[in-house]
Amino acid sequence: MPTPDQILRQLTSLRAAIRHHEERYYVLHDPEISDTEFDQLLHRLTALEVEHPELVTPDSPTQRVAGRPVEGFETVDHDVPMLSLDNAYDEAELTAFDQRVRKGLGSDVDEPIDYVAELKIDGLSIALHYLDGALRRGITRGDGVRGEDVTSNVRAIRGIPLVLRVAVPGNIEVRGEIFLPQASFDRMNAARTESGEPPFANPRNAAAGTMRTLDPALVERRQLGAYVYQLVETLVETPVELPGASQGDTKTAPRSDDASDVPVSATDDPRAGLSGQAVVLERLTAWGVPVDRHWRRCRGIGEAIEYCRTWADARHALPFGTDGVVIKVDRLADRARLGQTAKFPRWAMAFKFPAEQATTRLLRIDVNVGRTGAVTPYAVLEPVQLAGTTVQMATLHNADDVARKDVRAGDYVLVEKGGDIIPKVVKPILGRRPTGADAPVPFSMPTACPACDTALERGDDEVVWRCPNNQCPAKIRRGLLHFAGRRAMNIEGLGESLVNQLVDRGLVTDAADLYGLTTEELAGLERMGAKSAANLLAEIEASKVRGGAPVLFGLGVRHVGEGAAGLLAGRFGGLAGLLTASVDEMEAINGVGPIVAESVRAFLDDPRNRELLERLGAAGVRMDAERRDPADVKEQTLSGQTFVLTGTLTTMSREAATQAVEALGGKVIGSVSRKTRGVVFGADPGSKLAKAEALGVPTLDEAAFRQLIMADQ
Repeated sequence: MPTPDQILRQLTSLRAAIRHHEERYYVLHDPEISDTEFDQLLHRLTALEVEHPELVTPDSPTQRVAGRPVEGFETVDHDVPMLSLDNAYDEAELTAFDQRVRKGLGSDVDEPIDYVAELKIDGLSIALHYLDGALRRGITRGDGVRGEDVTSNVRAIRGIPLVLRVAVPGNIEVRGEIFLPQASFDRMNAARTESGEPPFANPRNAAAGTMRTLDPALVERRQLGAYVYQLVETLVETPVELPGASQGDTKTAPRSDDASDVPVSATDDPRAGLSGQAVVLERLTAWGVPVDRHWRRCRGIGEAIEYCRTWADARHALPFGTDGVVIKVDRLADRARLGQTAKFPRWAMAFKFPAEQATTRLLRIDVNVGRTGAVTPYAVLEPVQLAGTTVQMATLHNADDVARKDVRAGDYVLVEKGGDIIPKVVKPILGRRPTGADAPVPFSMPTACPACDTALERGDDEVVWRCPNNQCPAKIRRGLLHFAGRRAMNIEGLGESLVNQLVDRGLVTDAADLYGLTTEELAGLERMGAKSAANLLAEIEASKVRGGAPVLFGLGVRHVGEGAAGLLAGRFGGLAGLLTASVDEMEAINGVGPIVAESVRAFLDDPRNRELLERLGAAGVRMDAERRDPADVKEQTLSGQTFVLTGTLTTMSREAATQAVEALGGKVIGSVSRKTRGVVFGADPGSKLAKAEALGVPTLDEAAFRQLIMADQ
């Protein structure tokens, strides 16, 4: 009979072997044993732990999936916001990025910058928190400021270590992408098709859907993968703070010049000497975190561009999906000097591979009615495979765009995915268009709303047709979905199918009706039992305390985004104070322009909207907010004036420039006309600058623009 020491050694050996083979299979995609042999190792470990439960450890491979499915996901704040990356679509834009980096660093024109190029994994962003080397929490990206705690599902992903290979004291956070390998995707879709279930459209959607499931056992069965590319950690002298990129894997990745003497053993500080991204990636690998090894340290932008060229075709042989390359300044000290805009770091750029295109037949052009009444055309296509997705619909933007492209039902058309995300119709294939009596007829925008038959209207300065009927069922449906959305009232479970039923049966005609629903009414709907009804009612009840800003944003006032709703509610203490606010008082808020102010005033002056607010209040919905008076109310020196921005500004983001104009009463628009007050241009301006010069419209460089907006400060 084995002694306790022998049993412990056997357990330790089995756990080490399983962890080794998990890494070979899930991280390196290069297994050394068969699936059956791996299952036998796991079975032996499980049986031994059943016999000796006192020797089970939290980090054992058998403890990845434990207990019952979770009941829901908690929303938590990110310690450091997970921002996005600016995109480049050709080599010229990468060269321009390099020029901006060198200008920002004050480098000599001929001195190359060291970059790290990494494959951009097509998956779901994740933040992993470790405490003293043990996995503590996994959080989705969410809206970048807060995400969902999906720790139970993260533990079920075998490529993510429950305990780091090297003892790293304190709290650290690493970020990366969770993805579904192509082999797992194909296997899963084959099983779904065989069982009569609809297949997933692409691996990214399948991964995102899997991470939203409440059953970790299902997550484990689907064999998700993960790669980490970032360390966010306050103890690092110059922390890495890149939230939106992804990496890649190559077996011949070169070591960085200054990494050879960096300590990585548990006896030294494992976080010492993190001077650059290449060192960070090597250190993460040494800790046992999954890092895709196709990354490369590049001397100058030329080598980075060559890396992009190499992988434009080679990516198709990878066992996972990638839609581009992330190029980052290597030295962390340089990153700190370059800083970031409100949305993007200035030291990184995502190069997107050219959009994949396909040719298919346009069956018909339909129109869609949005929550603001905007009626927009879209293309219904013969199904075609495009970038791993079966595409059946594509955007056509507006009626003027359809006429400009001369796209007609019956045409063969070229379709592409803009940024590999949104399908759009590029152009008709005129050589394949029938002639004579068989020629397709040009598209004609309907004159009445397809949902309520109300005559459509279009403003003098607009290209979009709108349905003015507030009782339009399509507008009601879209409005309810917006009201229940996560960024508004966050009513979990109130999805499209349920909203359609509520509207079709006349149970709900506006947001206030949601708060009068009963269990009996909901339980009578399709796929809704008593328990589901009770859960939804609990969500609706919980939404009552969201406050004034979510209510204002959720009501879908035209031109009012989430940020403007927060500014307005905070300035006037909620909707009660906003009801009596004048347009001038609203415009006085830094960040609220005249268009927003006039739209809010018009919305609140409508008797039907006032009645809606009264009914929401009577139902117990709180519409107050913590009062926040503006720090400085600027004189509206640009009132009534319009500006156009083009090119890249070096001292502020485009969003900050827009807010500065709006804070002074002006408006930023997208196109140049003779009425434009001025065109503000930065580096690499587009055709708008040339058009302004041709029309005689004043132009302002960045220095002149800053002088204009700061003249009264």
